[in-house]
Amino acid sequence: MYKILTLNNISVSGLERLPRDRYEIASEIQNPDAVLLRSFKMHDWTIPASLKAVGRAGAGVNNIPVPQMTAKGICVFNAPGANANAVKELVIAGMLLSARNICTAWDYTRKLQGNDAELSKQVESGKKQFVGTELPNRTLGVIGLGAIGVRVANAARALGMRVIGYDPHITVSNAWQLSAQVEQVLSVNEMAAQADFVTLHVPLNDATRHLINAQFLKNIRPGLTVLNFSREGVVDEEALFEALQAGKLKTYVCDFPTSRLKDHPRVIMLPHLGASTAEAEENCAIMVADQVRDYLENGTIHNSVNFPEVTMPRNGGPRLAIVNANVPHMIERISKAISGAGINIMDMLNKSRGEIACTLVDTDSTVSAEVMAQIAGVQGVLSVRVL
Repeated sequence: MYKILTLNNISVSGLERLPRDRYEIASEIQNPDAVLLRSFKMHDWTIPASLKAVGRAGAGVNNIPVPQMTAKGICVFNAPGANANAVKELVIAGMLLSARNICTAWDYTRKLQGNDAELSKQVESGKKQFVGTELPNRTLGVIGLGAIGVRVANAARALGMRVIGYDPHITVSNAWQLSAQVEQVLSVNEMAAQADFVTLHVPLNDATRHLINAQFLKNIRPGLTVLNFSREGVVDEEALFEALQAGKLKTYVCDFPTSRLKDHPRVIMLPHLGASTAEAEENCAIMVADQVRDYLENGTIHNSVNFPEVTMPRNGGPRLAIVNANVPHMIERISKAISGAGINIMDMLNKSRGEIACTLVDTDSTVSAEVMAQIAGVQGVLSVRVL
Protein backbone atom coordinates (compact mmCIF):
# COMPACT_ATOMS: atom_id res chain seq x y z
CA MET A 1 0.00 0.00 0.00
CA TYR A 2 1.44 3.35 -1.08
CA LYS A 3 0.85 6.36 1.19
CA ILE A 4 0.10 9.74 -0.43
CA LEU A 5 0.15 12.97 1.58
CA THR A 6 -1.81 15.93 0.18
CA LEU A 7 -0.53 19.33 1.33
CA ASN A 8 -3.26 21.22 -0.58
CA ASN A 9 -6.71 20.35 -1.85
CA ILE A 10 -6.20 18.24 -4.96
CA SER A 11 -8.97 17.80 -7.51
CA VAL A 12 -10.98 14.62 -6.99
CA SER A 13 -10.45 13.83 -10.68
CA GLY A 14 -6.74 13.45 -9.95
CA LEU A 15 -7.09 11.50 -6.71
CA GLU A 16 -9.41 9.03 -8.47
CA ARG A 17 -6.43 8.02 -10.65
CA LEU A 18 -4.90 6.39 -7.55
CA PRO A 19 -6.76 3.09 -6.83
CA ARG A 20 -7.84 2.81 -3.20
CA ASP A 21 -6.77 -0.83 -3.01
CA ARG A 22 -3.17 0.29 -3.57
CA TYR A 23 -3.12 3.88 -2.29
CA GLU A 24 -3.89 5.48 1.05
CA ILE A 25 -4.46 9.22 0.60
CA ALA A 26 -4.82 11.78 3.40
CA SER A 27 -3.93 15.34 4.36
CA GLU A 28 -2.26 13.96 7.49
CA ILE A 29 -0.34 10.73 7.14
CA GLN A 30 2.87 9.28 8.54
CA ASN A 31 5.78 8.05 6.39
CA PRO A 32 4.36 9.09 2.98
CA ASP A 33 5.75 7.61 -0.20
CA ALA A 34 4.71 10.71 -2.17
CA VAL A 35 3.37 14.21 -1.67
CA LEU A 36 0.82 15.97 -3.89
CA LEU A 37 0.55 19.75 -3.59
CA ARG A 38 -0.29 22.99 -5.36
CA SER A 39 0.98 26.17 -3.66
CA PHE A 40 2.08 24.84 -0.24
CA LYS A 41 5.56 26.23 0.57
CA MET A 42 7.82 23.26 1.33
CA HIS A 43 11.06 25.12 2.01
CA ASP A 44 10.66 24.91 5.80
CA TRP A 45 8.89 21.54 5.70
CA THR A 46 10.61 18.51 7.23
CA ILE A 47 11.27 15.96 4.49
CA PRO A 48 10.32 12.42 5.64
CA ALA A 49 12.88 9.67 5.09
CA SER A 50 10.17 7.61 3.37
CA LEU A 51 9.50 10.19 0.64
CA LYS A 52 10.17 9.07 -2.93
CA ALA A 53 8.26 11.59 -5.06
CA VAL A 54 6.69 15.05 -5.00
CA GLY A 55 3.95 15.96 -7.46
CA ARG A 56 3.21 19.64 -8.06
CA ALA A 57 -0.24 20.08 -9.62
CA GLY A 58 0.91 23.03 -11.70
CA ALA A 59 3.90 24.22 -13.69
CA GLY A 60 6.08 26.31 -11.36
CA VAL A 61 8.06 24.64 -8.57
CA ASN A 62 9.43 27.68 -6.73
CA ASN A 63 7.57 26.52 -3.61
CA ILE A 64 9.54 23.24 -3.58
CA PRO A 65 13.19 22.95 -2.41
CA VAL A 66 14.22 21.03 -5.52
CA PRO A 67 18.00 20.86 -4.78
CA GLN A 68 17.33 19.31 -1.36
CA MET A 69 14.91 16.83 -2.91
CA THR A 70 17.48 15.88 -5.54
CA ALA A 71 20.19 15.36 -2.92
CA LYS A 72 17.89 12.90 -1.14
CA GLY A 73 16.99 11.04 -4.35
CA ILE A 74 13.41 12.33 -4.43
CA CYS A 75 11.83 12.83 -7.85
CA VAL A 76 9.90 16.11 -8.30
CA PHE A 77 7.16 16.20 -10.93
CA ASN A 78 5.14 19.09 -12.33
CA ALA A 79 2.32 19.40 -14.86
CA PRO A 80 3.59 21.54 -17.75
CA GLY A 81 0.90 22.50 -20.22
CA ALA A 82 -2.02 21.25 -18.12
CA ASN A 83 -3.01 24.82 -17.25
CA ALA A 84 -1.84 26.36 -20.53
CA ASN A 85 -5.26 27.17 -21.93
CA ALA A 86 -6.40 28.78 -18.67
CA VAL A 87 -3.36 31.09 -18.57
CA LYS A 88 -3.62 31.83 -22.30
CA GLU A 89 -7.20 33.02 -21.91
CA LEU A 90 -6.26 35.26 -18.99
CA VAL A 91 -3.39 36.81 -20.96
CA ILE A 92 -5.74 37.62 -23.85
CA ALA A 93 -8.22 39.05 -21.33
CA GLY A 94 -5.40 41.14 -19.82
CA MET A 95 -4.53 42.59 -23.22
CA LEU A 96 -8.16 43.53 -23.81
CA LEU A 97 -8.49 45.07 -20.34
CA SER A 98 -5.50 47.26 -21.06
CA ALA A 99 -6.24 48.08 -24.70
CA ARG A 100 -9.82 49.18 -23.97
CA ASN A 101 -9.13 50.78 -20.56
CA ILE A 102 -11.87 48.58 -19.14
CA CYS A 103 -10.83 48.63 -15.48
CA THR A 104 -10.62 52.42 -15.21
CA ALA A 105 -13.84 52.80 -17.22
CA TRP A 106 -15.62 50.33 -14.97
CA ASP A 107 -14.38 52.14 -11.87
CA TYR A 108 -15.55 55.47 -13.32
CA THR A 109 -19.01 54.08 -14.09
CA ARG A 110 -19.50 52.57 -10.63
CA LYS A 111 -18.85 55.96 -9.03
CA LEU A 112 -21.44 57.84 -11.11
CA GLN A 113 -24.39 59.26 -9.22
CA GLY A 114 -27.81 60.57 -10.23
CA ASN A 115 -30.89 59.42 -12.14
CA ASP A 116 -30.75 57.74 -15.55
CA ALA A 117 -30.80 61.04 -17.44
CA GLU A 118 -27.97 62.41 -15.34
CA LEU A 119 -25.98 59.18 -15.71
CA SER A 120 -26.43 59.32 -19.48
CA LYS A 121 -25.09 62.87 -19.60
CA GLN A 122 -22.07 61.93 -17.44
CA VAL A 123 -21.37 58.87 -19.58
CA GLU A 124 -21.36 60.90 -22.80
CA SER A 125 -19.08 63.55 -21.36
CA GLY A 126 -16.73 61.14 -19.63
CA LYS A 127 -16.26 58.30 -22.07
CA LYS A 128 -13.72 60.16 -24.20
CA GLN A 129 -11.09 59.70 -21.49
CA PHE A 130 -11.30 55.93 -21.97
CA VAL A 131 -10.76 55.72 -25.74
CA GLY A 132 -8.80 52.54 -26.41
CA THR A 133 -7.04 50.72 -29.20
CA GLU A 134 -7.84 47.54 -31.14
CA LEU A 135 -5.56 44.51 -31.19
CA PRO A 136 -5.26 43.75 -34.94
CA ASN A 137 -1.98 45.02 -36.42
CA ARG A 138 -0.59 45.71 -32.93
CA THR A 139 2.61 43.86 -32.03
CA LEU A 140 2.75 41.34 -29.21
CA GLY A 141 6.11 40.20 -27.90
CA VAL A 142 6.12 36.77 -26.24
CA ILE A 143 9.06 35.99 -23.97
CA GLY A 144 9.17 32.23 -23.41
CA LEU A 145 7.69 29.89 -26.00
CA GLY A 146 6.79 26.92 -23.86
CA ALA A 147 3.34 25.34 -23.62
CA ILE A 148 1.70 28.61 -22.53
CA GLY A 149 3.73 31.02 -24.64
CA VAL A 150 3.03 29.07 -27.83
CA ARG A 151 -0.72 29.13 -27.17
CA VAL A 152 -0.66 32.85 -26.44
CA ALA A 153 1.32 33.54 -29.61
CA ASN A 154 -1.03 31.48 -31.78
CA ALA A 155 -4.14 33.05 -30.23
CA ALA A 156 -2.77 36.54 -30.83
CA ARG A 157 -2.06 35.69 -34.46
CA ALA A 158 -5.68 34.52 -34.78
CA LEU A 159 -6.76 37.95 -33.49
CA GLY A 160 -4.81 39.63 -36.30
CA MET A 161 -1.83 40.73 -34.25
CA ARG A 162 1.78 40.71 -35.35
CA VAL A 163 3.64 38.40 -32.96
CA ILE A 164 7.36 38.34 -32.20
CA GLY A 165 8.88 35.71 -29.94
CA TYR A 166 12.03 35.24 -27.91
CA ASP A 167 13.12 31.88 -26.50
CA PRO A 168 16.70 30.66 -26.96
CA HIS A 169 15.72 27.29 -25.47
CA ILE A 170 12.52 26.49 -27.39
CA THR A 171 11.97 22.74 -27.74
CA VAL A 172 11.42 20.99 -31.05
CA SER A 173 7.94 19.95 -29.90
CA ASN A 174 6.89 23.51 -29.09
CA ALA A 175 8.46 24.85 -32.29
CA TRP A 176 6.27 22.45 -34.32
CA GLN A 177 3.16 23.83 -32.59
CA LEU A 178 4.06 27.50 -33.08
CA SER A 179 2.47 29.42 -35.95
CA ALA A 180 4.91 29.90 -38.82
CA GLN A 181 3.91 33.57 -38.86
CA VAL A 182 5.46 34.24 -35.44
CA GLU A 183 8.68 36.18 -36.01
CA GLN A 184 11.89 35.54 -34.08
CA VAL A 185 13.85 38.19 -32.21
CA LEU A 186 17.29 37.54 -30.77
CA SER A 187 17.04 39.48 -27.50
CA VAL A 188 14.48 40.97 -25.13
CA ASN A 189 15.89 44.43 -25.83
CA GLU A 190 15.27 43.95 -29.56
CA MET A 191 11.71 43.03 -28.68
CA ALA A 192 11.29 46.12 -26.47
CA ALA A 193 11.76 48.49 -29.39
CA GLN A 194 9.04 46.83 -31.49
CA ALA A 195 6.24 45.67 -29.19
CA ASP A 196 2.98 47.28 -28.09
CA PHE A 197 2.43 44.44 -25.61
CA VAL A 198 4.97 42.12 -23.99
CA THR A 199 3.90 38.96 -22.16
CA LEU A 200 6.17 36.82 -19.99
CA HIS A 201 6.07 33.03 -19.84
CA VAL A 202 9.33 31.92 -18.23
CA PRO A 203 10.26 30.16 -14.97
CA LEU A 204 11.92 32.20 -12.25
CA ASN A 205 15.61 31.40 -11.99
CA ASP A 206 18.94 33.21 -11.98
CA ALA A 207 18.76 33.79 -15.74
CA THR A 208 15.24 35.26 -15.72
CA ARG A 209 15.20 37.24 -12.47
CA HIS A 210 14.54 40.92 -13.36
CA LEU A 211 14.39 40.06 -17.04
CA ILE A 212 12.21 43.16 -17.35
CA ASN A 213 14.60 45.74 -15.94
CA ALA A 214 15.74 49.33 -16.37
CA GLN A 215 17.69 48.51 -19.54
CA PHE A 216 14.67 46.82 -21.13
CA LEU A 217 12.34 49.67 -20.14
CA LYS A 218 14.80 52.23 -21.50
CA ASN A 219 14.39 50.71 -24.97
CA ILE A 220 10.60 50.30 -25.04
CA ARG A 221 8.22 51.87 -27.49
CA PRO A 222 6.14 54.48 -25.59
CA GLY A 223 2.72 53.12 -24.62
CA LEU A 224 3.89 49.55 -23.96
CA THR A 225 1.78 47.20 -21.83
CA VAL A 226 3.66 44.50 -19.89
CA LEU A 227 1.74 41.37 -18.89
CA ASN A 228 3.24 39.16 -16.20
CA PHE A 229 1.45 35.87 -15.61
CA SER A 230 4.77 34.12 -15.07
CA ARG A 231 6.39 34.91 -11.70
CA GLU A 232 6.69 38.12 -9.68
CA GLY A 233 10.50 38.15 -9.65
CA VAL A 234 10.97 38.24 -13.43
CA VAL A 235 10.09 41.96 -13.26
CA ASP A 236 12.22 44.57 -11.49
CA GLU A 237 9.43 46.38 -9.65
CA GLU A 238 11.50 49.48 -8.91
CA ALA A 239 12.41 50.02 -12.56
CA LEU A 240 8.84 49.28 -13.64
CA PHE A 241 7.41 51.78 -11.14
CA GLU A 242 9.71 54.50 -12.46
CA ALA A 243 8.62 53.76 -16.05
CA LEU A 244 4.98 54.01 -15.00
CA GLN A 245 5.59 57.29 -13.19
CA ALA A 246 7.39 58.71 -16.22
CA GLY A 247 4.44 57.78 -18.44
CA LYS A 248 6.61 55.64 -20.69
CA LEU A 249 4.88 52.40 -19.70
CA LYS A 250 1.13 52.47 -20.37
CA THR A 251 -0.05 49.55 -18.23
CA TYR A 252 1.27 46.72 -16.11
CA VAL A 253 -1.01 43.67 -15.89
CA CYS A 254 0.10 41.21 -13.25
CA ASP A 255 -1.11 38.11 -11.39
CA PHE A 256 1.04 38.77 -8.29
CA PRO A 257 -0.17 41.76 -6.23
CA THR A 258 2.31 43.88 -4.28
CA SER A 259 1.60 46.64 -1.78
CA ARG A 260 3.50 49.20 -3.84
CA LEU A 261 1.71 48.70 -7.15
CA LYS A 262 -1.77 47.37 -6.37
CA ASP A 263 -3.36 50.84 -6.14
CA HIS A 264 -1.49 52.43 -9.05
CA PRO A 265 -4.00 53.79 -11.61
CA ARG A 266 -2.24 52.13 -14.54
CA VAL A 267 -1.69 48.77 -12.89
CA ILE A 268 -4.13 45.85 -13.14
CA MET A 269 -3.37 43.25 -10.48
CA LEU A 270 -5.23 39.96 -10.15
CA PRO A 271 -5.09 37.50 -7.21
CA HIS A 272 -3.02 34.77 -8.91
CA LEU A 273 -5.84 33.57 -11.16
CA GLY A 274 -3.69 32.17 -13.98
CA ALA A 275 -4.53 28.51 -13.42
CA SER A 276 -7.67 29.08 -11.37
CA THR A 277 -10.23 27.31 -13.51
CA ALA A 278 -11.97 24.05 -12.71
CA GLU A 279 -10.64 22.59 -15.95
CA ALA A 280 -7.02 23.54 -15.25
CA GLU A 281 -7.11 22.21 -11.70
CA GLU A 282 -8.50 18.90 -12.95
CA ASN A 283 -5.96 18.65 -15.78
CA CYS A 284 -3.03 19.38 -13.46
CA ALA A 285 -4.22 16.92 -10.80
CA ILE A 286 -4.79 14.12 -13.33
CA MET A 287 -1.42 14.64 -15.02
CA VAL A 288 0.61 14.74 -11.82
CA ALA A 289 -1.27 11.83 -10.19
CA ASP A 290 -0.61 9.65 -13.26
CA GLN A 291 3.08 10.60 -13.23
CA VAL A 292 3.54 9.89 -9.53
CA ARG A 293 1.70 6.56 -9.83
CA ASP A 294 3.79 5.45 -12.81
CA TYR A 295 6.96 6.32 -10.93
CA LEU A 296 5.98 4.51 -7.74
CA GLU A 297 4.74 1.39 -9.55
CA ASN A 298 7.09 1.18 -12.57
CA GLY A 299 9.96 3.63 -12.04
CA THR A 300 8.83 5.55 -15.14
CA ILE A 301 9.69 9.25 -15.15
CA HIS A 302 7.84 11.86 -17.22
CA ASN A 303 7.84 15.62 -16.62
CA SER A 304 10.29 15.65 -13.74
CA VAL A 305 12.11 18.90 -13.03
CA ASN A 306 15.14 17.20 -11.47
CA PHE A 307 15.32 13.61 -12.82
CA PRO A 308 15.87 12.35 -16.40
CA GLU A 309 13.08 10.99 -18.60
CA VAL A 310 12.98 7.23 -18.04
CA THR A 311 10.74 4.70 -19.80
CA MET A 312 11.30 0.96 -20.16
CA PRO A 313 8.62 -1.69 -20.88
CA ARG A 314 8.23 -4.29 -18.13
CA ASN A 315 9.72 -7.71 -18.83
CA GLY A 316 7.62 -9.72 -16.42
CA GLY A 317 9.99 -10.25 -13.49
CA PRO A 318 10.81 -8.08 -10.47
CA ARG A 319 12.11 -4.61 -11.31
CA LEU A 320 14.76 -2.66 -9.43
CA ALA A 321 14.49 1.14 -9.49
CA ILE A 322 17.71 2.80 -8.38
CA VAL A 323 18.53 6.48 -7.95
CA ASN A 324 22.23 7.23 -7.77
CA ALA A 325 24.85 9.90 -8.24
CA ASN A 326 25.94 10.32 -11.85
CA VAL A 327 29.50 9.08 -11.36
CA PRO A 328 31.66 6.44 -13.12
CA HIS A 329 31.35 2.68 -12.46
CA MET A 330 27.85 2.78 -10.92
CA ILE A 331 26.35 0.37 -13.50
CA GLU A 332 29.28 -1.98 -12.99
CA ARG A 333 28.82 -2.03 -9.19
CA ILE A 334 25.04 -2.43 -9.38
CA SER A 335 25.35 -5.25 -11.94
CA LYS A 336 27.97 -7.01 -9.83
CA ALA A 337 25.69 -7.04 -6.79
CA ILE A 338 22.84 -8.54 -8.83
CA SER A 339 24.82 -11.11 -10.80
CA GLY A 340 26.77 -12.11 -7.70
CA ALA A 341 23.53 -13.39 -6.22
CA GLY A 342 22.90 -15.54 -9.30
CA ILE A 343 20.15 -13.24 -10.59
CA ASN A 344 19.91 -12.79 -14.36
CA ILE A 345 19.38 -9.28 -15.74
CA MET A 346 16.63 -9.39 -18.37
CA ASP A 347 16.80 -5.70 -19.29
CA MET A 348 18.47 -2.55 -18.03
CA LEU A 349 18.17 1.18 -18.66
CA ASN A 350 20.31 3.98 -17.24
CA LYS A 351 19.59 7.67 -17.80
CA SER A 352 21.27 10.70 -16.29
CA ARG A 353 20.52 14.37 -15.79
CA GLY A 354 23.17 16.58 -14.29
CA GLU A 355 24.39 15.01 -11.05
CA ILE A 356 21.57 12.42 -10.86
CA ALA A 357 21.14 9.10 -12.66
CA CYS A 358 18.25 6.63 -12.62
CA THR A 359 18.63 2.95 -13.36
CA LEU A 360 15.89 0.38 -14.04
CA VAL A 361 16.81 -3.31 -13.93
CA ASP A 362 14.38 -6.10 -14.83
CA THR A 363 15.38 -9.46 -13.34
CA ASP A 364 14.28 -13.08 -13.78
CA SER A 365 13.90 -13.95 -10.09
CA THR A 366 13.21 -12.57 -6.64
CA VAL A 367 15.65 -9.98 -5.35
CA SER A 368 16.51 -10.68 -1.72
CA ALA A 369 16.82 -8.16 1.07
CA GLU A 370 20.54 -8.94 1.18
CA VAL A 371 21.01 -7.95 -2.47
CA MET A 372 18.96 -4.78 -1.88
CA ALA A 373 21.16 -3.90 1.08
CA GLN A 374 24.31 -4.55 -0.94
CA ILE A 375 23.13 -2.19 -3.71
CA ALA A 376 22.03 0.42 -1.16
CA GLY A 377 25.51 0.22 0.35
CA VAL A 378 27.24 1.17 -2.90
CA GLN A 379 28.71 4.64 -2.50
CA GLY A 380 26.58 7.10 -4.47
CA VAL A 381 23.34 5.09 -4.38
CA LEU A 382 20.59 7.33 -2.96
CA SER A 383 17.68 4.88 -3.06
CA VAL A 384 16.79 1.41 -4.30
CA ARG A 385 13.32 -0.14 -4.60
CA VAL A 386 11.87 -3.45 -5.81
CA LEU A 387 8.75 -2.93 -7.92
